[in-house]
Amino acid sequence: MRSLLAVLHVLGALLALFALYFLLPVITALVYRERAVVEFLLAAGITLATGALLWLATRPFRSELKPRDAYLLVTLGWLVIGAAATLPLLMQVPGLSFTGAFFETMSGLTTTGATVLSGLDALPHAINLWRHALHWLGGMGIIVLAVAVLPLLGVGGMQMYRSEAPGAVKDAKLTPRITETARILWFVYAGITAVCVVALMLAGMSPFDAICHAFSVVSLGGFSTHDANIAWFASPRIEFVLMLFMMLAAVNFASHFVAIRRGDLSVYRRDPEARWTWLAMLAGVVIVSVFIWSAGTYASFGAALRHGAFAAISMASTTGFVSADFGAWPVFAPIVLLFLSSVCCSTGSPGGGIKMFRSLVLVKQSLREMFTLVHPQAVRPLKIDSGVVPNRVAWSVLAFIFLYFSLIMVLIFALLASGLDFVSAATAVIACVNNTGPGLGALGPTHSYAALTDFQTWVCTVAMIVGRVEILTVLVLFTPAFWRK
Repeated sequence: MRSLLAVLHVLGALLALFALYFLLPVITALVYRERAVVEFLLAAGITLATGALLWLATRPFRSELKPRDAYLLVTLGWLVIGAAATLPLLMQVPGLSFTGAFFETMSGLTTTGATVLSGLDALPHAINLWRHALHWLGGMGIIVLAVAVLPLLGVGGMQMYRSEAPGAVKDAKLTPRITETARILWFVYAGITAVCVVALMLAGMSPFDAICHAFSVVSLGGFSTHDANIAWFASPRIEFVLMLFMMLAAVNFASHFVAIRRGDLSVYRRDPEARWTWLAMLAGVVIVSVFIWSAGTYASFGAALRHGAFAAISMASTTGFVSADFGAWPVFAPIVLLFLSSVCCSTGSPGGGIKMFRSLVLVKQSLREMFTLVHPQAVRPLKIDSGVVPNRVAWSVLAFIFLYFSLIMVLIFALLASGLDFVSAATAVIACVNNTGPGLGALGPTHSYAALTDFQTWVCTVAMIVGRVEILTVLVLFTPAFWRK
């Protein structure tokens, strides 16, 4: 019980800090002279008061978190902050239920990019910015942000960082102090975002659209200010800029920091994840573009390459931006796109899916097992490039893969039982677990998730949360061992 109260104490601090984030849409509403100022200030006040009261009420139980406490904090942090983020949407969007608002905010925070809203072009600027700002915050991770700030409140952050980070990145630090590491990552993240804003403006976007879409692309989110998404701009220059930044954001941000600090681009060549991430994207571009051209989807190879490349990079990076309705392409192409969304992104990036590190470990482990069948007495360590992967990491990856596919199957069956057709159900679950956004069928690239029932919406919301927070981090909370002293 004491550990739970200690977690709630930190959660109160997180909630109070999150209230400051409402200043972004407040400033936007003032700039555009919109009446949303009052609603956002009210939402900020409710969030701040709730967080402060929770923090004060649990202050006697303040203590250093144990490693397993961090798993509970990570999960509760996403849920509570997602709930607080619904307040301005409920006040501003007529007819929006809490189910729809929570789906929208969790889609933002988890950088999924699926939406239940329509008429995005006519939404107040403050609401549109709020949706994209949630992408930007969730992209690097609310908990990683807390790592940089909570030590100032006397609470250590290393346990939370390890709970949030996937794969081998758990033990990788850029500096001896984890708080300094978190700050460095945020500076790199913010710097790349600023460069992206400028690049999008030079490509032809308005300043507001450039800021919103930079928040989306650097976080690998997928929200847009227009119902037609990126197709609204009909601009090859804008698409090229977005593709470039999607490829950058799909790589570990620690690699960006090292490359910037050393002024050495060979860092990416020596990073096996970055190398394979970009190679997989390039392979996807070639396969999809050649296929849709040969299938006669586009009359010229140039048009096929333009839309095929954008779709392949957007889906592989789990961004989910749409420049063309790939749901109308011959079925081979969109299935390839969904497969790419499952495996491509690097650890330490805002992307979702299995992650490239786990994909490489799985391939290497399979090859090692086949080698052992032929040479039973041989001792062959599992290596990625020159680095040896410990067996405990390989076992962890195998457990993750099993749970990943098990979760997808359970959620697909849940949607099928609710009456959704197979194509829509299967692709929606994969898209949500991978935090990609668009599926196929009734939930394809040109459709929203508004057509779902409340039950179906909650199933997809669970898929987004579990996929973003890391499957093991969430599921461990449902084991008896976690709650034993």
